[in-house]
Amino acid sequence: YTCGLTPSDACAGISSETILRPASVTEEELLELISKLNDDANVDGLLVQLPLPEHIDERKICNAVTPDKDVDGFHVINVGRMCLDQYSMLPATPWGVWEIIQRTGIPTLGKNVVVAGRSKNVGMPIAMLLHTDGRHERPGGRSLGTSAWVPGGSRKRPQLVTSSSSGSRIPNLITADMIKEGAAVIDVGITRVQDPVTAKSRLVGDVDFEGVKKKASYITPVPGGVGPMTVAMLMKNTIIAAKKVLKPKELKALTA
Repeated sequence: YTCGLTPSDACAGISSETILRPASVTEEELLELISKLNDDANVDGLLVQLPLPEHIDERKICNAVTPDKDVDGFHVINVGRMCLDQYSMLPATPWGVWEIIQRTGIPTLGKNVVVAGRSKNVGMPIAMLLHTDGRHERPGGRSLGTSAWVPGGSRKRPQLVTSSSSGSRIPNLITADMIKEGAAVIDVGITRVQDPVTAKSRLVGDVDFEGVKKKASYITPVPGGVGPMTVAMLMKNTIIAAKKVLKPKELKALTA
């Protein structure tokens, strides 16, 4: 993911720099680095690649990034505003999922949606973007409800499934018997496994792609599905952040 950002930045006309630190870096050192980047007028967007070493408070680090430069959308202010349907920097992966839904014309109004995963960075934001009152300043749908679903435990199979179980890392977790005929399935999960035939490692998602694709009306592959959209929305957040600090004349020249 990180390796894919630099060429994407270049294509979008964005200058980027990857700052590497050893796993032994202290929380204080990381906070000091973030503070310097926050104060640097030449830096429009800033993200910290997660997960962090166990001795570092991830939430504290995410909140150290100034909200206007928080292109990952993880700062508590951006998360709170998103939950209140107000304008904010949206988390790139959930926003990418919503763009897929919107651009393919998948209806969300009145649909039963299952988000398989409850991570604060992916699962929860996806649910919030799907479940909104329609009076908002940010992208969002109007699903009937978002919930967890267990085989045999629900009368209705979901019509839209978004798998975001980055914490479970269970390949083929979502199978064909779990979804409704014609459902849309968006796979956000990613796990590296060994191919039993070639013995080489490869990336797979949380969805049994070969089985589910025969039943789904839409399905995203892994890799090559949500991943590129995450990068694209990250670029969009960076451009939005850059425009905020431009003077009126500069902004007019940029948009001309």
